[in-house]
Amino acid sequence: MVKAENRQWTITKNSWVSKMSTVNFRGNDSPTIGVEVELGIVDEQTMELSSSIGELLSRLDLNEENQKCIKPELMQCVLEVNTEVCTTVAEADESLRRHLATVESMTDQMGLRLWWGATHPFSRWQDQKVTLDERYDRLVDLLQDMARRLVTFGLHVHVGVDSGDKAVMICDRIMRHLPTILALSSSSPFWEQRDTGLASYRSKIMEGLPTAGLPPLMRNWSEYVWLVNHMVDTGFINTIREIWWDVRPHHNFGTVEVRVCDMPGNLQDTLAITALIQCLVKALSDDIDQGAYQHDCHPMLVLGNKWRASRFGLEAILVDTYTYESFSAKQRVEQLVRRLRPVAEDLDCKNYLESCLDIAARPNWSERQRSIFRSTGEPKEVVRQLTELSRVQSRGATTTS
Repeated sequence: MVKAENRQWTITKNSWVSKMSTVNFRGNDSPTIGVEVELGIVDEQTMELSSSIGELLSRLDLNEENQKCIKPELMQCVLEVNTEVCTTVAEADESLRRHLATVESMTDQMGLRLWWGATHPFSRWQDQKVTLDERYDRLVDLLQDMARRLVTFGLHVHVGVDSGDKAVMICDRIMRHLPTILALSSSSPFWEQRDTGLASYRSKIMEGLPTAGLPPLMRNWSEYVWLVNHMVDTGFINTIREIWWDVRPHHNFGTVEVRVCDMPGNLQDTLAITALIQCLVKALSDDIDQGAYQHDCHPMLVLGNKWRASRFGLEAILVDTYTYESFSAKQRVEQLVRRLRPVAEDLDCKNYLESCLDIAARPNWSERQRSIFRSTGEPKEVVRQLTELSRVQSRGATTTS
């Protein structure tokens, strides 16, 4: 049995069999969306990360509903802003703008700013504070420095599906597209005052966790439930919430959750990528309903493409895992947008989806950070300029929560 107090694991034969629990998937009848953005809290003068989440939330004085949408994260320098359950990307747009305007009005009063990027250019992870929470305490106790260095910021997009089996199948089929999505969102070239040479260093930090990165291939919901139960019962993870795959089923929300993205540099690009993910999940769901053949894809091909995307961003050359042809990441974005246009029409998000072409046509956020640093020689200027450009409301505007 598991000795949780010191994490020494010895398993008796079949000891987990009687402890297996049922995990019920709460399906959705339509491809609803929920968007989670993780933003850095920075000091307006020094541009360093600021462990101010506690004071910020206390001064916001949120009501019960808003507390679900504006939340703390593992580190006190991180703010999580979530949408309500939305039907369209336009609804998600309105929800995020409303909550972000509330936060910006308060951070302006507190001398703080919000950082839209997947890593901070120069603040050290060793200087950040863990949020006071029993769950986070257990997590840090289990993972030690692998948890403490998670000073990263990502975009997570949930799309509703109708069954657990469908969710698992979509997680399998969407994997070949994850490198393209990562390339489109990449925004983390710097780590602790150094240019890492990567477009997405955050993705490599996340892969240091034992249950992150690409998910294993699973055939159905039953196999997923068995795997989760086994990891919990053998003490490998504390709860199901400690599975951080690049894409995963979410049983409580009844969604496929795509987690591979870096945090894009502004709300507009965030919504464009959200539209791409919603359309892609809907298209794959329709394929399954219509009886499409599932091509086998060797996981190493996806892993190789993910490495290229994390290294080169939109300049990456990606290999089609079905045909073995090579395309630039920009071409893959164009191919996806072209394929998904009819779905976007049905979901009323065509304009948002088309914006992915705009992202692909210009330097991505990693290159834009590097460009500011090359021209100024000051990492603080990277944060100063981009935190100003990413605002959702003009300075001096006021709003109520």
